[in-house]
Amino acid sequence: MSTVLTIGADADLVARFAEAGGGDVVALGVDALAQGALLRHLAGPDAPQLVVLGPEVPLEESFAIAGQVDGAAPDTSVVVVAFADPELWLEAMRAGVRDVLSPHAGPADVAAVLERAAARAETRRVASTAVSSLPDRRVVVVASPKGGVGKTTVATNLAIGLAAAEPGSTVLVDLDVQFGDVASALALAPEFTLPDTVRGAAGNDPLVLKTFLTRHSSGLHVVAGSDSPAAGDAVTPAEVARLVDMLSGEFRYVVLDTAPGLTDHTLTALERATDLVLIGSMDVPGVRGLRKELDVLGELQLVPAGRHLVLNGAGSSGGLALADVERTVGAPLDLVLPRHDAVPLSTNTGVPLLVKGGKDPVTRGLQSLVARLAPQTAAGQGRRGRRRAGAR
Repeated sequence: MSTVLTIGADADLVARFAEAGGGDVVALGVDALAQGALLRHLAGPDAPQLVVLGPEVPLEESFAIAGQVDGAAPDTSVVVVAFADPELWLEAMRAGVRDVLSPHAGPADVAAVLERAAARAETRRVASTAVSSLPDRRVVVVASPKGGVGKTTVATNLAIGLAAAEPGSTVLVDLDVQFGDVASALALAPEFTLPDTVRGAAGNDPLVLKTFLTRHSSGLHVVAGSDSPAAGDAVTPAEVARLVDMLSGEFRYVVLDTAPGLTDHTLTALERATDLVLIGSMDVPGVRGLRKELDVLGELQLVPAGRHLVLNGAGSSGGLALADVERTVGAPLDLVLPRHDAVPLSTNTGVPLLVKGGKDPVTRGLQSLVARLAPQTAAGQGRRGRRRAGAR
């Protein structure tokens, strides 16, 4: 296995890489790109640790090559030799380039690039085994059979509560790829969105991925929903799987706010879930939808061990009793959240209830949901089998 493969680099730069890397360098001219030599070098276990694209390779072509390398050899880092500015750095990072090296780089700069490439390879190796080595990790899917039941409200508050319980522990992902509004619910203006996190370097490197996360003032990390339905639709279930796997290696709690119903993205998330928070509304269609979704997930064997049934917007005016709901669903409810004026105010201002810390029954109920997943929190006084806010 060669440590470094250079393409279109001058002899001096090749010599500096050879010195820093112990002579383990393969140097090719730009004509190798047309002949497919790069892809042959990337094939199999002998792929280089680093591909250096020299000044003779046009920048636009370098960025395209970086994307190809990410797909063919995720463990290989791409370095572009160019005079960098912040705008070029951003474009390079989005394309999958891991480093930008000045044409005048000295031996110390070259050695640093090699060290970073080795560190990234080790990080990816650790991340690939992190799922099995972190028994306490939780991947929490928040789902509902239909829209308009307060799913995002529950997801954002749950994530806020978990982040408060253990600082730096939690990331919230908006998996409603078409119409997700997690950013709005948290009053965030994200620079990057879901499609950015699954492409290029961020899609393969946990260190780069973390730079694409939006940070909420509470300490919660967020992968915001797409800016447009078309861009969100382009995100594949395979990309979602890779994103969840990487995040679960970096964070103790990964909370996934999904689209209503059972989309391919939701099913992919459930394959990795340790917990399912399934939310229904207190009306006949909502209760029947809850039962149908539970039945389907049971048939698909996608109900994780941690199952939490939530009924939102409960009240006495609809003519349904909680006993009737549980009988129809075929399972006891774990949490009942009543209607309350605090909820629409929170939604419209972008300030989650658990940030405000009120004493209303919805806030108390959400705190109890947090305690089911993080029993060390003061809000929950330990794990309990059944939590209720409001009365029958």
